[in-house]
Amino acid sequence: MAHSPFPGRRGVLRGSLAASAALTLPTALGAAPAFARSGRPRAGWGVQTGDVTTDSGLVWVRSDRPARMIVETSATESFRNPRRWHGPLLGPGSDFTGTTRLRGLPPGEQIHYRVLLADPDDPRRTGEPVTGTFRTASAKRRDGVRFVWSGDLAGQGWGINPDLGGYRIYDTMAGLDPDFFLCSGDNVYADGPIAPTVTLPDGRIWRNVTTEEKSKVAETLAEFRGNFRYNLLDDNLRAFNAQVPSVVQWDDHEVTNNWYPGEILGDGRYTEKSVDVLAARARQAFSEYFPISTLRRPGGRVHRALHHGPLLDVFVLDMRTHRNANSPGGQSTDPVGILGREQLEWLKRELSRSRAVWKVIASDMPIGLVVPDTGDGLPNIEAVAQGDPGVPLGRELQIAELLRFVKHRRITGTVWLTADVHYTSAQHYQPSRAAFTDFEPFWEFVSGPLNAGAFPANALDGTFGPERVFLKAPTVANVSPAEGYQFFGEVDIDGGSGELTVRLREQDGTVLFTQVLQPGRVGQ
Repeated sequence: MAHSPFPGRRGVLRGSLAASAALTLPTALGAAPAFARSGRPRAGWGVQTGDVTTDSGLVWVRSDRPARMIVETSATESFRNPRRWHGPLLGPGSDFTGTTRLRGLPPGEQIHYRVLLADPDDPRRTGEPVTGTFRTASAKRRDGVRFVWSGDLAGQGWGINPDLGGYRIYDTMAGLDPDFFLCSGDNVYADGPIAPTVTLPDGRIWRNVTTEEKSKVAETLAEFRGNFRYNLLDDNLRAFNAQVPSVVQWDDHEVTNNWYPGEILGDGRYTEKSVDVLAARARQAFSEYFPISTLRRPGGRVHRALHHGPLLDVFVLDMRTHRNANSPGGQSTDPVGILGREQLEWLKRELSRSRAVWKVIASDMPIGLVVPDTGDGLPNIEAVAQGDPGVPLGRELQIAELLRFVKHRRITGTVWLTADVHYTSAQHYQPSRAAFTDFEPFWEFVSGPLNAGAFPANALDGTFGPERVFLKAPTVANVSPAEGYQFFGEVDIDGGSGELTVRLREQDGTVLFTQVLQPGRVGQ
């Protein structure tokens, strides 16, 4: 599988997706269905795939009414002799969303699929099929891997602006033909209402697409669901979802800014003050609107390990659900930390078991950047680093334990990817510069936002010896997407040499920074 840096296959597919949606299904449920008419289920929110492996993947859809989900797959767009998968009944309990797991797929192949929604009382009454495509992970090392990552969508009141063409960054990312997209959190801003217009500093008017659910902070389950539906109003995002599988994690804004379990809000915009209540509603909506392999199970979780063939394993962290309360972070013992003991032990175990050349740690928050939480007037810390460049304290203790484990178990090829801070940068961590020295060097790459306000760079904490090798950020806070400063990152793993190349890119695809990493090194 030779990757092209230009639109190539997906560029061609983009033009054909709308046309293929109008293909007549030869046979469905034993009968030739008619196209969508009044009273038939409709999938106006598009389709998505997620957590794709060498032989499986999840397909997502939302109906506008009760319907039975059916998926058909084929090696070609002609859909001759399709394979059929019977999915769940979609109803109000899941906001008419559902996922179907596809198993036994061929590795390293392009899978064409179409989703058909059938009237649960009359299987002959079906809606118009909605099509998509994805590529399964290759079982052959020589095929290589390419993916993109970013985070932070529709934040700080900057929503879908039709004057700018909406979320154009998704069209740019699709043009790189990635195997998947890693979204590093803040998929929505449930705490960020979107007004019809915003006046920019120079007097220009920013216009937003608006909805009722985005007119206030989300508190009810219906309002959280509406936040996820809002982003799917964007044509670029729906087209991207139909072409590129996702690996999704969450951060704070899926619930509310800087939240932690047990918090009681002092924010006057909320009538529901319990963060635990809000988080439960947000988690349900999050699980309904993304195809995540581990979340809809009983006791489901966000953190998971995804095996993408011999070259890559992705370890998706959840730095929200299991964290302790935000504090100044000066304590000398911290058994809970930002991951919780169970998740930390899971991560250590999975890293030690991994045989992949590269082990990407998808972290929803940065490690060495000081991210403050001053919302209640206290000098609390929101992420890991607490600003003291000395020995590890607070949540840094848990990261020190993990880094020590990687070194002493001689785990090779670890790379940290994150978003959250609304700029792009590259940090190299080196024991010779650090107060804590029992670890091997590693890189942390930051990207984002996708469509949100951009912010100045955060301070570095010297505990793990970070050096900022590259940075692009504005000098003032909350710069609108109209001024640029929207970023995504690309990771390209060569199947021959095993080299991993990171490129930090702007919204239009311009490469700002490139770093090539060699395989086989402990840490990295």
